[in-house]
Amino acid sequence: MNTVHLVVVSAGLSQPSSTRLLADRLGEATRRALSDRDEDRTVTVRVIELRELAADIANHLVTGFPGAALRDAIEATEQADGLIAVTPIFSASYSGLFKSFFDVLDNGVLAGKPVLIAATGGTARHSLALEHAMRPLFAYLRALVMPTAVYAASEDWGSGGDATTDGLAARIARAAGELADQLAGRPAAAPAAAEQVVPFAQQLTALRPAGR
Repeated sequence: MNTVHLVVVSAGLSQPSSTRLLADRLGEATRRALSDRDEDRTVTVRVIELRELAADIANHLVTGFPGAALRDAIEATEQADGLIAVTPIFSASYSGLFKSFFDVLDNGVLAGKPVLIAATGGTARHSLALEHAMRPLFAYLRALVMPTAVYAASEDWGSGGDATTDGLAARIARAAGELADQLAGRPAAAPAAAEQVVPFAQQLTALRPAGR
């Protein structure tokens, strides 16, 4: 039986928070979509609350050494088959806490990993931050970003927002389906192999013409 490990990163600052609420809905929708595609596939969903790791993240940025809780969160993110990343929007961009967490990940660990991006904010005007801030960030990290990004403004949490054909519930279902399609066609994540380093002298030798 195959097991898919899904990690949901939530950067909400309050407790409870609309960011965590959106993160939970996306995680559950993806789990259901994956189960519908393959009933024999087991799906584990782990939510990482960055709010609880804020001090550890700051210390790691200064010292270069993660605490036990942060190290566990980093390892879970690296080993995940897929990622859902949700942040509140401040000043037309992701939060500093959100960015700091992805700053402490080793280079290349998100390469090729399916990622669903989502955000929350006070008004719909901030929704463009998904495209001009979040999507470029994960593109730079070489992640495979899903076409549908989900933004939830304050008005989306009312009954009217979910009732429309392109309301929050519909956007969540569409984005979760895209992530599930990617995960259903992927083998479970394997530990990354150590990169082979070729000595510089050997590289120079390989470049020399034969007989010289």
